[in-house]
Amino acid sequence: MASNYEDRTWESTDGLNLHYRDYAGPDGVSKLPVICLHGLTRNARDFADLGDRICAERRVIVPEMRGRGMSDYAPDSGSYNPMQYVADVEKLLAEQRIDQFVSIGTSMGGLMTMLMAQLKPGRIKAVVLNDIGPQIEIAGIERIAGYVGQGRSYPTWMHAARSLRDVHSAAFPDFDLDQWLSMAKKTLVVSQSGRIIYDYDMKIAEPFKQPGNAAPPDLWPAFEALAEVPMLLIKGDLSDLISPETVKRMRELNPSMTMITIARVGHAPTLEEADAQRAIAALLAGVA
Repeated sequence: MASNYEDRTWESTDGLNLHYRDYAGPDGVSKLPVICLHGLTRNARDFADLGDRICAERRVIVPEMRGRGMSDYAPDSGSYNPMQYVADVEKLLAEQRIDQFVSIGTSMGGLMTMLMAQLKPGRIKAVVLNDIGPQIEIAGIERIAGYVGQGRSYPTWMHAARSLRDVHSAAFPDFDLDQWLSMAKKTLVVSQSGRIIYDYDMKIAEPFKQPGNAAPPDLWPAFEALAEVPMLLIKGDLSDLISPETVKRMRELNPSMTMITIARVGHAPTLEEADAQRAIAALLAGVA
């Protein structure tokens, strides 16, 4: 079966070759494109199912941040931070002459969405925040810090899947082995040595683990730039990253925000859940 996307690249201002998947959409498509932004240790494969669905009606662009997937690793680990990722994506958008778009951001990708809205208000016409808000719970940050940058490798996909299950079973208690294998193949890659390794630069952990660097210190002003934008918040029922108090304040600032909770899932929903698919389709149906 032919892919619905092309692998393409753009160059960052500091000379890195960065990769993105470009789902062109139908010929002559006039609807706003969708930009999908992945989480901290993730890559473009996270949006494979969603990209295939949305590109029936719209162009979909899925950038891989520096240090992930097919994008170059940065020589300076200090550049692994949300503001730099935003600058990288802004360059891609400028090259593609994309002035208005819909943003779907998982975790770190949601933080980037808020920062992009603050940078240039009015151009994001609808937004999906996947298990993230402008305030992040310390317990969630500490949990992520406990596994990011570990650098483990595995002889087989089965070993990789079982390791993911050991680390993340609290977030996905109902996953079966096939689902863990699917997650492994989205998260890891076969290295030149034949070992299966995580598909990101282990050095992304260095700035993340420094105090105050997991996310910009005050994202509420950035969230306020989305106060009148159609918004969907997808929250994992078992998530430890976003609190009920944060959700309450988000609703106060954006009264039209809708929220769905994915039962028996922590951080972060895969967006392959039927409820998530329906909610995203409903949001996009209201966007030209």
